[in-house]
Amino acid sequence: MNIDLSGKTALVTASTGGIGLAIARGLAASGARVVLNGRSQESVDRARARLLHEVGDARVEGVAADLSDAAGADRLLQGLATLGDVDVLVNNAGIYVPGDFFEAGDDTWERHWQTNVMSGVRLSRALLPGMVERGWGRVVFLSSESARNIPADMIHYGVSKTALLALSRGLAKRVAGSGVTVNAVLPGPTVSDGFVAMMQDEVARTGKSLDEVAREFVLTHRPGSVIQRPATVEEVANLVVYVASAQASATSGAALRVDGGVIDDIV
Repeated sequence: MNIDLSGKTALVTASTGGIGLAIARGLAASGARVVLNGRSQESVDRARARLLHEVGDARVEGVAADLSDAAGADRLLQGLATLGDVDVLVNNAGIYVPGDFFEAGDDTWERHWQTNVMSGVRLSRALLPGMVERGWGRVVFLSSESARNIPADMIHYGVSKTALLALSRGLAKRVAGSGVTVNAVLPGPTVSDGFVAMMQDEVARTGKSLDEVAREFVLTHRPGSVIQRPATVEEVANLVVYVASAQASATSGAALRVDGGVIDDIV
């Protein structure tokens, strides 16, 4: 399968590292012009330089904006105004902070809701109409297996990721028949920057490699995993790039799992 996104512009939020950067790399390698986004200009510039080095003929732009509030979304949209139409929107911005339900206050819930849900709401509200008018577009929300396996130690996070399933399904129905698809992708445990940081103390304490510690984490905390290991960021990105392609034109309103089989059902 030859995925060719030449002539398309893709915006990937929170794309200066981890899964977001891997998605941006995959889209750039498929010919799309990619707009990176991060909280600081320094992080955006660093990610842009990295992509230009790794994907020789990449066309990469960048807009710095913190999407945890409406003002940040407005800054990103203003930055996009000079870059032309967006054909592919990947809503990847998100945070996760463990915390017991009885100790997580309204501020914790509000931070997760604003970043994980409202960032995607705001950008989709602004960019979807243009896609519909042009008769082609792709919107992808990065949800999580935690949307269905709600973690007891991060209920606020799980709720925000479940909301993305409702949001993506509803938007797919709202733009039905327009040539625009809207989908959610549900990663499971993934060796992202945040995961690596979380594992560093265990690596130092045990002297084991990151791969060993990561596999043990999955076997302990996600024993139902079929692949028995965490995914790589590239494995998650591969699914997102496909969903963004012309070949995925019959896939819309779907919750697409790249969770290693953690969710224990057959649908």
